[in-house]
Amino acid sequence: MVKKVVLSMVATLLLGCFGAYAQGQRVTGTVTDETGAPVIGAAVVVEGTTRGTSTDVAGYYVIQASADANLVISYLGYQTQTVAVAGRSTVDVVLVTDSEQIEEVVVQAFGVAKKEAFTGSAATIKSDDLVKTQSSNVANALQGKVAGLQTSQGSGSLGSEPTIRIRGIGSINAGNDPLWVVDGVPYEGDKNNINMADIETMTVLKDAASNALYGARGANGVIMITTKRAKAGDARVNFDAKWGVNMAARQLYDYTRNPGQYYEMHYASLKNYFMDKEGLDAANAHLLANNTLTSSGIGGLGYNVYNVPAGQTLIGNDGRLNPNATLGRKFSYNGQEYTATPDDWYDELYDPSFRQEYNISIAAASEKSNFFASFGYLNNTGITDGSNMYRWTARLRADYQAKKWLKVGGNFSYTNFNWNGASSTNEGDGSTGDVFAAVSDMAPIYPVFIRDGEGNIMYEDNKAGHDYYGKEYDDKWPIYDSGDGSIWGMTRFSGTQSNPLQNIWLDESNSEGNAFSVSGFADFIIYEGLKLTLNGSVTIDETRSTSLKNPYYGQFTASKGILSKAHGRSYNHNLQQLLTYSKAFGANEEHQLDLLLGHETYNLRSYSLSAHKTNVYSTDNLELNGAIVDGKGSASSFGEYVNEGYFFRGMYEYDGRIFASASYRRDASSRFHPDHRWGDFWSVGAAWIINRENWFNAPVFNMLKLKISYGSQGNDAIGMYRYTDLYSVTNDGNDGISIVFGAKGNPNITWETNANLNVGAEFGLWNDRLSGSVDFFYRKTTDMLFSVPVAPSMGYSSYYDNIGDMANTGIEVVLNGDIIRTPNVVWSIGANLTWVKNKVLSLPESRKDRVVDGHAGFISGSTFLAEGLPLNTLYIHEYAGVNPETGQSMWWKKTTGEDGSEKWVATSDYGNQIASDQDSKKLFDSTMADVFGGFNTTLYAYGFDLSIAFDYQLGGHTIDGSYAGYMTNSTAGSLGKNYHLDLLDAWKSPETKLPSDVNKQIPRFQYADEYVGATSTRFLTSTNYLNISNINVGYSFPAKWWNGHIQNLRVYVACDNVWYWSARKGFDPRGTGTGQYSPIRTISGGVTLTF
Repeated sequence: MVKKVVLSMVATLLLGCFGAYAQGQRVTGTVTDETGAPVIGAAVVVEGTTRGTSTDVAGYYVIQASADANLVISYLGYQTQTVAVAGRSTVDVVLVTDSEQIEEVVVQAFGVAKKEAFTGSAATIKSDDLVKTQSSNVANALQGKVAGLQTSQGSGSLGSEPTIRIRGIGSINAGNDPLWVVDGVPYEGDKNNINMADIETMTVLKDAASNALYGARGANGVIMITTKRAKAGDARVNFDAKWGVNMAARQLYDYTRNPGQYYEMHYASLKNYFMDKEGLDAANAHLLANNTLTSSGIGGLGYNVYNVPAGQTLIGNDGRLNPNATLGRKFSYNGQEYTATPDDWYDELYDPSFRQEYNISIAAASEKSNFFASFGYLNNTGITDGSNMYRWTARLRADYQAKKWLKVGGNFSYTNFNWNGASSTNEGDGSTGDVFAAVSDMAPIYPVFIRDGEGNIMYEDNKAGHDYYGKEYDDKWPIYDSGDGSIWGMTRFSGTQSNPLQNIWLDESNSEGNAFSVSGFADFIIYEGLKLTLNGSVTIDETRSTSLKNPYYGQFTASKGILSKAHGRSYNHNLQQLLTYSKAFGANEEHQLDLLLGHETYNLRSYSLSAHKTNVYSTDNLELNGAIVDGKGSASSFGEYVNEGYFFRGMYEYDGRIFASASYRRDASSRFHPDHRWGDFWSVGAAWIINRENWFNAPVFNMLKLKISYGSQGNDAIGMYRYTDLYSVTNDGNDGISIVFGAKGNPNITWETNANLNVGAEFGLWNDRLSGSVDFFYRKTTDMLFSVPVAPSMGYSSYYDNIGDMANTGIEVVLNGDIIRTPNVVWSIGANLTWVKNKVLSLPESRKDRVVDGHAGFISGSTFLAEGLPLNTLYIHEYAGVNPETGQSMWWKKTTGEDGSEKWVATSDYGNQIASDQDSKKLFDSTMADVFGGFNTTLYAYGFDLSIAFDYQLGGHTIDGSYAGYMTNSTAGSLGKNYHLDLLDAWKSPETKLPSDVNKQIPRFQYADEYVGATSTRFLTSTNYLNISNINVGYSFPAKWWNGHIQNLRVYVACDNVWYWSARKGFDPRGTGTGQYSPIRTISGGVTLTF
């Protein structure tokens, strides 16, 4: 039914569009600038009508107009021209740059500003760049595109959202996320519910002058989304469809994927152990290593997947796999014939999948009204079993000039979503249920499936008795090897009652829901220049979640499965009253004054409800009424956050050359005690366009602007109810009430305050053939939130207080240029670079329990948080290389000589001398990058277009924990984990050492060497990377081919997450480790039609 309605709507709209063109004669032409380059997107309108079109990538247009009509051609930054048709069928137009016209506007808090008058620091990404990213989450479109903005990705799963930091990390314990604002309204919902195709621009506000009016929420920057409106001209229908393939983009470490090679490596570690620890000679160590290798005893792998002739060993005296061994060992167990054949767990986990997306929009505008409507559908299948999603979106945005003094409008959006992703994977926790950790660690000798004597996968009856979560019904299920010996007697180190690859298929995790928002405004012109605007919005976001731990296999078999339900709902409303005044005065109106006075209230309410039961009757009824035993874990909660502010902004312009701005906001937040809820935030800024001065004589510059701003913003993202003592109501064990103290409150807790200085310059040369900006910023956070420890006798361990300061200093550089600019070829490049340095300025005295190299602070894991150092400064032991005699790892230990002097000696005794010796640690680099950014290139040539986008980072080091794991010798608790091929280059014993082995820095490869993978500088790895984030290739067919019926037809191919380079193959500094869902590479083909 829905499909029929949509098709009927599209057909009706297309017929209407075709009919609209059947008026007058067909007029074609090209619109170029003074250099001959095509002007893409210029509006061409028949004067006195609403009939219009826009130019394509070649500057070409087609329109129906009478012989005596006039065409009005306009584009931002150029003088509007009116040209008579005069009976011609071809009308070419050259637009002239208008130096007096507004070149661009910048979206700012509660309005817009002329870019030239803007004194702050902001970056804008337009829709053409945004839609190149094939992601359901709009935040991913920012990667590498904005100076000062850095992203990191913790997981590659569908809908995962990157962590975003603007101009460094501003807080240690409070929130660091920027504020999101959609069409002027703060947005707390899921970014996946915003359709990228609906967005006109995304603007990142980075300094005080641009975001101080957001007061308590603006300290970490503001990202403003502006959705699309219609452009002047005739009604326009735009349709875009894309179909693509998802695949795993993770680069694998160079670990062994060959079962024979793995057996050889493990045999070598066992042989070395028996010779070193047991004192056996080579011959006896060889025999014992072979006997142990595939056994289930200490040191054994538990599995043998090779057939070996009787009387022979799996590994020969030369340490190589027996050439007579054949893969696929056949054996009998409990009367059943089996074949043990290893599987590639990585390939079993990840499979290519299908993605499809469709978007249609209708837009029309007249002198009095503006209308934009869109409808979108996304269906995206993940690259693992159990992960997929679909999303429907709709948007209607319209405004109407009802009277000269009254304009009204509204913006409605709706999203329906359904996400599936197996929560039982325990992504990132490293447990045996974490399928990603299991797959990354699994040695290549272990089967996924049980196979019969002929080598065929064995099957059993479908235990569910029904279709399983949308999969085609099959009356047989494959039998997975659980590794616990229950089926064919073989056990592995990670053996449980189920196989993690089986869990992600049989377990269920579903979230479905709706997101609805509606906003409206009314503009009242009180008298010339004075306007009152009333804005109001309501957003409701509700999600219903279902989680099933299957009753058929695994740890929940005894309880016959666990079914959990949860429902969450968030509601917020925002009310704004804005009074603006704009006045030009002076003899030549060279003075311009713009004032804003406003009030805003924001209220967010969150509700949650959850419960679970065991003993699931049938997995086709995933409701609590379909399970029997109450889990006694039902819960509900409610939370409310209120923000209110009064604010003012003044902007002054003199003669288009000198600009000044000032803003002030008095803000209140419900996260603080009533006595401390109000805070004051402000900014001042100024700019000077030097090239407009009479004395400036450098015609190469068409723009040279200097700017400076300073101000403060607040950060109230400190958590809820920190200002009061917290208690919980619990069961006393006899179904009675027990009140348990939870946390100590501090009524004096208040804002973290961010003071921000920005000094910069913007420039354009040779009519913007080269343009860009340079900004210096200094961002200081004061009154940082810290947990202050107290004596246990107080009855609590700590409380929070505002103690601590930190600063981020940096430089941002943006460059954009046209290498070629001709009527048929335009080649552009762009780049941005950010250098940022973080430093902790002060810490609470109670936390400064150690001084290292003159820096007072405290140890936090593998880092040292101290005054004078950047965050995440590594504090670890230094690797001293390999003991040339024993092959053991060595670390430097700090000792005191007889004369009292400090001495450093190398030791191999990590357990007794190094592990707990904090004084033997040293300071090393911070894990944070020094430089990051992106660059891109775009080529338009004869209808073809090509764009490539990169992002990168330089500086910083971190511990490559995955590599350390692969380089670790097996112990009794870690048997069967994979080995990195670098271990083949390990230290050799004196009996087998070659001249080339003398300086080996990889310690001996010997079973039960416990501390080989201990955290030290041995695994310190550069976090530098270069990433090709997107490639987009397309062709736009000449508009003249369609005789005016189609304005634009473009076909294209796009690829996201193309490739990355890092310091080590497999290491991904962007954030996704081997224990997480792989990043997804998407390759799509699509078509865009505009009528």
